[in-house]
Amino acid sequence: MNGLIIRPCRVTDAPGLAHLFHRAVREGTGARYSADQRAAWSPAPPLDEGWRRLLVEAQTVVAESEDRLLGFMTLDIGTGWIDFAYVAPEVMGRGVAETLYAVLEGRARAAGLSRLETEASLLAERFFARRGWAVVRRQDIERGGVRLPNVVMAKSLAGMGARVA
Repeated sequence: MNGLIIRPCRVTDAPGLAHLFHRAVREGTGARYSADQRAAWSPAPPLDEGWRRLLVEAQTVVAESEDRLLGFMTLDIGTGWIDFAYVAPEVMGRGVAETLYAVLEGRARAAGLSRLETEASLLAERFFARRGWAVVRRQDIERGGVRLPNVVMAKSLAGMGARVA
């Protein structure tokens, strides 16, 4: 995607990323999740202090173009856990997630991690599988009394200099 900038998250990004997350869930996952499931997953944009803390404490990278937030991913460099991987619905399939992911995997490798893990949505499962991730198990999580299926996935980064997280 032309004009795409990947940069570290700033504290001031938190509200915009909360709205991007909410839109990505509500508008971008309709092919795999029902309206009830999407409403339970993200009833409203997460605008609390806990959301800001999650973004700041993780290695969060943000994609933007022309000062517009287009996506973000988070990596816990201590554990190799990718918690959030979301792009704006209008740029899905245009390389934003791929670029964000490449940056995070590069950081994980540079830190010497030997394994990455995530809980992927049914929509994100194919994205991760195309990048060498394997399904560990399928599961249902519950949010607000609604069952949401997702997939626990992992990727080995084993190689020279890798450390077990």
